[in-house]
Amino acid sequence: MKQPAKRQLGVLDLAHRFLREHVQEGDLCIDATCGRGNDTRLLCELTGASGKVIGFDIQQEAVDATAALLRECGMQAELHCESHADMAQYAAPETVSCVVFNFGWLPRGSHEIFTRAESSIAALNAALRLLKPGGALVLCIYYGGANGFSERDALNEYLAALDSRYYTVLQCSFPNRTGCPPYAVFVTKDSTPPEEEPAC
Repeated sequence: MKQPAKRQLGVLDLAHRFLREHVQEGDLCIDATCGRGNDTRLLCELTGASGKVIGFDIQQEAVDATAALLRECGMQAELHCESHADMAQYAAPETVSCVVFNFGWLPRGSHEIFTRAESSIAALNAALRLLKPGGALVLCIYYGGANGFSERDALNEYLAALDSRYYTVLQCSFPNRTGCPPYAVFVTKDSTPPEEEPAC
């Protein structure tokens, strides 16, 4: 009897596997781009009642969808309809265990509304300062179509320039898939760079 074909490994599978291995109960985590709420829900599950999740999205549709999903699951998070570039207003430096990004557009939403390099790089700068040593960024990068390649290229340049003495960057792509397959990037903050250390 013919076995059903297995679903292909995707970028979200990689991201969620990483989150399950690195996020612990009691952690403070940020979903920088709530989307439809799936990452937010997973972070709430992993951080538990003693942890906290803060979520951002510039589209009210996304914030409402995330809030509805969390209500269905009996979970809650602190949600904000504003840019992820403003996340530093809601957490102290070196207190966050993980920040999750999905760069691109809202799933099942308009492809004419998408993240842009300027605010995305600002958000990454803020996220790295909020991360505690041992913390991590999880990035899923969608590109092509209406949003083109400029944000992807800017993100790649930014990530490649992170100082390897303080950060580890791992990129996971799918080179044998056609079109513009999304890819995942994982960044760990191994220690605090001198420019982030508080003044004496």
